[in-house]
Amino acid sequence: MKPGQIYMDNCITSRPAPEVLEAMRPYWEEKFWYPGSFVSTGEAINTELNSFKAVIANSLGAAPDEIHFTSGGTLANNIAIKGLAQANAKNGKHIICSVVDYPDILTNAAYLENLGFELSYLSADSEGFINLSELKASLRKDTIMVMTTIVNHVIGTIQPIAEIRQILDSADHNIYLHADAGQAYGKMPLNVDELGVDTMSVSAHKIHGPQGIGALYVRKGTKLGQSIHGVKRVDNLQTGGLNIALIAGFAKAVELSFANIKQTEAALRELSDYLIEKMEATIPQIELNGPRGAKRAPHNVNISIDYIEGEAITMMLDMYGITVATGSACASQGLQANYVLMAIGKNHVQSHGSMKFTLSRYNTKAEIDELVSRLAEISAELRKRSPLYNALQEK
Repeated sequence: MKPGQIYMDNCITSRPAPEVLEAMRPYWEEKFWYPGSFVSTGEAINTELNSFKAVIANSLGAAPDEIHFTSGGTLANNIAIKGLAQANAKNGKHIICSVVDYPDILTNAAYLENLGFELSYLSADSEGFINLSELKASLRKDTIMVMTTIVNHVIGTIQPIAEIRQILDSADHNIYLHADAGQAYGKMPLNVDELGVDTMSVSAHKIHGPQGIGALYVRKGTKLGQSIHGVKRVDNLQTGGLNIALIAGFAKAVELSFANIKQTEAALRELSDYLIEKMEATIPQIELNGPRGAKRAPHNVNISIDYIEGEAITMMLDMYGITVATGSACASQGLQANYVLMAIGKNHVQSHGSMKFTLSRYNTKAEIDELVSRLAEISAELRKRSPLYNALQEK
């Protein structure tokens, strides 16, 4: 079976759209120049780069000069978090995040702690929503930043970003809000003013754009310390060279994804609802992790299958050309229990038995039917081999 024939791991990366590949071609073959002044090649790329910025800005309700291209979402997170901390350290060294945030945020939190910043980690409920009462109680005179993840990368929970902003605004001083939008962008409408974020990271390769390019939104007037030093080629925050072809592909992917974002969201939600219904009707003793309905990202389905290991299911599905993810390995790239699932109250067995399916506009109901059929067969076979399952059946 061809690897990835049925691909449902779009949380990690997604298939580049054909239109994206075509949009990049001229910048590989002819227009390989960097932006510049006084010469036609540089001026031409300047003009096109500005048009690409406008596309990304329009998708977020932002201004073009608030968009900064980076080599990916992770670097955008690093530039924003380190930059905000550095620029505002004189006002305080207290920062807040949550125990269910994306690894980019948590690893930056650990880094800042080593530099002498004090971090507060908010808990989450059984559906993955961060504790807003804890957030309000955690605010201090020296709190300078809250960083969070708009859509949880494991269970799809959509955090109430606008409510978080309201809580921050209730403080008697300015507190910056940084958001990782890697799993939200291109899946649902996002408006930086409605959300109230000061900085926000997005990525191209999760919305059928090319790998290796992303963007950072920085609200006008927000100061960031410089974390990357060198000659400015494309952007003043990520100095050095950036691939113009990838930026062109990014802009095309955004155009396609946001041509009708509400329709995109509805189509993804229809697919994920169909997947949940099929699995719950076909496979006994499974549990959906995270919320149901509109509080969950439209492309994310995470389930725990009792008595069997997600790694075994993943490998067996792969033999049929079906690519999915196991929840236990998402963050660790190993066999440890997933920290998000453990934080929302799941046990080690539920974590190790978890499976994550992240859908795209290229997935079909026919593919879902094939997935569920294979998943039912594999689950039944693995349960026959499970001592725990057989022991419980005998009782």
